[in-house]
Amino acid sequence: MFALRLLPAVAGAVTVWLVGIITRELGGRGFAQALAMLAATAAPIYLALDHFYSMNALDLVFWPLAALTLIRVLREPSPNRWLLLGLVLGLGLENKISILWLGFGILVGLLLTRQRRLLATPGPWLAGGVAFLIFLPHLVWQVLHDWPTLEFMARATGEKMAAKSALPFLAEQIRVVNPTTLPIWLAGLGSLLIARSMERFRPLAWIWITVLLLLILSGSSRASYLAAAYTWLFAAGAVFWEALCERLRVPFGQLLRPALVAPVVVSGVVLAPMALPVLPVEDYIAYSQALGFTPSTDERKELAELPQFYADMHGWESIVDSLASVYEGLSPDEQAVAGFFTGNYGEAGAIDLLGGRRGLPVAVSGHNNYWLWGPRGHTGEVMIGIGGSREYLEEVFEEVELAARTDCGYCMPYENNQPIWLCRRLRAQIDELWPGFKHFD
Repeated sequence: MFALRLLPAVAGAVTVWLVGIITRELGGRGFAQALAMLAATAAPIYLALDHFYSMNALDLVFWPLAALTLIRVLREPSPNRWLLLGLVLGLGLENKISILWLGFGILVGLLLTRQRRLLATPGPWLAGGVAFLIFLPHLVWQVLHDWPTLEFMARATGEKMAAKSALPFLAEQIRVVNPTTLPIWLAGLGSLLIARSMERFRPLAWIWITVLLLLILSGSSRASYLAAAYTWLFAAGAVFWEALCERLRVPFGQLLRPALVAPVVVSGVVLAPMALPVLPVEDYIAYSQALGFTPSTDERKELAELPQFYADMHGWESIVDSLASVYEGLSPDEQAVAGFFTGNYGEAGAIDLLGGRRGLPVAVSGHNNYWLWGPRGHTGEVMIGIGGSREYLEEVFEEVELAARTDCGYCMPYENNQPIWLCRRLRAQIDELWPGFKHFD
C-alpha cells in the first residue's frame, strides 16, 4: 500500500511544483506562484487522482510539463525545445492516449493565433515526429490486437459512461477544481485570451477551449478529463491577480491578497475529505450529508451511501474470503483443476492480489485486459464464478449450482450480495469459447 501511495503522491507534488514554475515563466513572482500552487493543492480532483497509483496521476504531470515546454518554445523557439516538447508528448502518450487531445489543442492554438507562423518552421513537425516515434510501438501493438483501446472506448461510451450535456459538464468543472478557485482560473483564461502581456502565450487558452469542446461533444466525458488543463490557467490567473494587487492603492491591494488566499485555504481543508479517505466511513457519511454532498459517479452504476471512489476501496477481502470458502469446500481433486471466473477486472485483481496467501489459483475474466491474458492455463473443468445469471452459465457449463453470496458492506452495490456459482464441465473447449467472453465496458 505504501508503494501504491508513494509514487502518485510524488507525482502530485511535482504537479504543484510545475504550476509554480509555469507561473514564473508567465511573469509571476512570489505571491502569484504561491497563489497558483495553493489553487492546485486545494483542487479536490488533484487530491483524488494523486492518492492512488494509476496513469491519471502521471497524466497530471505530463500536461503541465508539456505546457511549460510549449511556453518556452513560444518565448524563444529552437529545434531543441521543439524536440523536448515532442519527447514529453510521446512519453505522455505512452502513459495515456488522452494526450492526443492536448496535441490537437496545441495545433488549434497555433492556428488560431499569431503563433501560426511557427507552423511554417520545422519545429512543430519535429515535435510531432518524435511523439509519433515514441508512440509507434504501442500503435503497432494496437494493430496486432485488433485495436482493443478503440473497442474499449466505443463500448465504454455506449454502455458504461453516463450521458452528460454541456451545462452539467461545465458545472462539474467548477466543482472538481474547487469553486473558490473559479476567480483564479477564469481570470487566467480571460487573461490568456485578451491581455496584451499574454499574447505570446495565447495558444494555451485555445488548448483549454479546444479540449473542453471535444469533451462536451463526446456527450459522456468524465469531469476529470479536463483537470490537467487547469494547471496553466491557475498560473495565468495568479499572474493577473498579482498584477492587480500591485496596481491598486493601499490598502485595497493589501486586502485583496488575503481575500484571494483565505477562501482557497478554508475550502481546501473543508473539501479534502470529499476527495481523500481521511475520515472513517460513518464520519464521512455524516460529514458529506452535512455539506450537502450526495454520492456520485460518472458511470451508469447504482450507488449506496458512498461515492464510487470510496466504495471501491471496500469489500475486496470479504469477497475473496467468500470465494475462498467455496474453493476450500471442494475435494482435493477438484481444487487441483479449479479456477475463478469473474465478471470484472476488480474481482479478478482482488483474487490475484489477495488470494495467493490463501492458496487460491489465479483468476480469469473476459473483462478488459484480463480477456487479453486468456484462460491462464485453466481448462474450465471446475470454475467458481461470481455474478452473472444461472441461465447464461447453464449455456456454457453442464452443471451450475449456487454456492454462496458476497457480503462486502460498504462496497459498490453491484459487488454486494452477488451470487457465487460453482460450475462444472464446460460444454466446449475453453479456447473455443474464450472469444465470446470478451467485454470492454
